[in-house]
Amino acid sequence: MSARVVATDIADATRSFERWLGQRLRLRRDDLAYKHEQMAADTFSFLRATFYRWAELWSEELPEVAEAPRVLAVGDLHVENYGTWRDVEGRLIWGVNDFDEATNLPYTVDLVRLATSAGLAAAEGHLAINLKEACAAILNGYSSSLKVGGRPMVLAENDRWLRRLAGGRLRDPVSFWSRMSGLPTARGPLPSKTQELLLQRLPDGANAVRFARRRAGLGSLGLERLVAMATWNSGLIAHEAKALVPSAWEWAHPAHGSERINYLDLIGQAVRCPDPLLDVREGWLMRRLSPDCSGVLLAELPKRRDEGRLLKAMGWEAANIHLGTRGAARTIGIDLARRKQGWLRDAATRMARRLRADWKDWRAAQSG
Repeated sequence: MSARVVATDIADATRSFERWLGQRLRLRRDDLAYKHEQMAADTFSFLRATFYRWAELWSEELPEVAEAPRVLAVGDLHVENYGTWRDVEGRLIWGVNDFDEATNLPYTVDLVRLATSAGLAAAEGHLAINLKEACAAILNGYSSSLKVGGRPMVLAENDRWLRRLAGGRLRDPVSFWSRMSGLPTARGPLPSKTQELLLQRLPDGANAVRFARRRAGLGSLGLERLVAMATWNSGLIAHEAKALVPSAWEWAHPAHGSERINYLDLIGQAVRCPDPLLDVREGWLMRRLSPDCSGVLLAELPKRRDEGRLLKAMGWEAANIHLGTRGAARTIGIDLARRKQGWLRDAATRMARRLRADWKDWRAAQSG
């Protein structure tokens, strides 16, 4: 399957990708400028912000890994793309919480990107595990989940250790709502349809509604993101609308065949306890925000933690998602069995090397 010609440098790739985005929706230029600053901060932030570059370089850098069974995959998987939510029974669930880049990909994309992110996070001091151990943990969890047909990570009787890990200090309700209350009120013309969709989600009796803007994540910076905050039954509530576009993989691989947004497709078919308050409406991701319904950042985790066990759980959850593709367990199992020992560490090392070179070029251009 053909891909676009790889841009000569990261600056050219970024300009091309942002032109592509701008043809599909209105971009927030102030958020894009902030994203550019964060890309220069460190290699881990650079990885998180530049899935478009990863998609562009993938087949060129790892041709032997790129040839693998295809599944409906996360695409932009990394160690900070996990969080918690409440299922229809009110149980606390942990797993991948962002599928903006979901599309049909070789299953290896998710595994290599997760491993690469672990290695870069460790290099920046966010993790204390070496790449060999991280890759072993990821593959252990992934293979184990494939063998048993997957299992959602319900943070109750089965995964209490993960519940303790995910319930960090910054996810305390007092801290969470203090940060939310500090969000700047949205100024200027707001998309009226989006406001209407958000208001429809608020429960009867909600009052003191305020629309605010929120910066979150890195890959989606520049896209419109609007939060409706209100008071309901003596407490704060918040719902968010985030603009969605097709996966950046479609920019890098224009012959891929579709600009379909696959967010709900992936959630619907994965081994998963879904969030009943998450939906996609008219090109907007609609979801509730609360201390229990948000991403878990590495900085929020307790300092004393079993990182090998955490990465194993991340690998397990990746398999939960890939198992939604019919026949994935068998075809992926066969492919994994034929790969040489150390293949994941080698692939992650090579991608990290290329991304680090791009990051140095980007940082030099920004400082110049």
